[in-house]
Amino acid sequence: MSDTFPSPTIPTSSRSEVFVGYLDYFRARIIDKVGQLGHDGQRISRLPSGWTPLEMVKHLSFVELRWLEWGFAGRNVTDPWGDQRDGRWYVSTDETADQLLSALRAQGQRSRTIIEANDLGTVGQPGPRWDGDDPATLERILFHLLQEYARHLGHLDVVVELADGPVGE
Repeated sequence: MSDTFPSPTIPTSSRSEVFVGYLDYFRARIIDKVGQLGHDGQRISRLPSGWTPLEMVKHLSFVELRWLEWGFAGRNVTDPWGDQRDGRWYVSTDETADQLLSALRAQGQRSRTIIEANDLGTVGQPGPRWDGDDPATLERILFHLLQEYARHLGHLDVVVELADGPVGE
């Protein structure tokens, strides 16, 4: 994963490399920010919506799992919605920050493998992820993942600041 912002002025060998670079950067920033929070900062919500930073970490692991492994690659996933309970993000008390941050790193590696093995125009495998719709191309999925990560990293910036954590990128 990279802590260096993938500036548009840095040459890349492919469009896939651009997607991977941004996903790696956003994932690394989230891991770093959540890792710098203390136990309470990781597990207590500072927002009316009620989510915690660790719930966000778990959610993002499952987002990548759902879109790339379950959806695009068509892999059998036992519980693709395992980040949710009763309609909201969920982390049990026995799940540790180290486990959840490691799971996000590992999911990033699995995602990278899928991305690097396919052309951006490749259409995903048919399956339950698509709810009867036609599968999306890898490029469309990656655009979706980038907006999801960017949006949630912005949310996390605010939460970390409210928790008296480090401010800035």
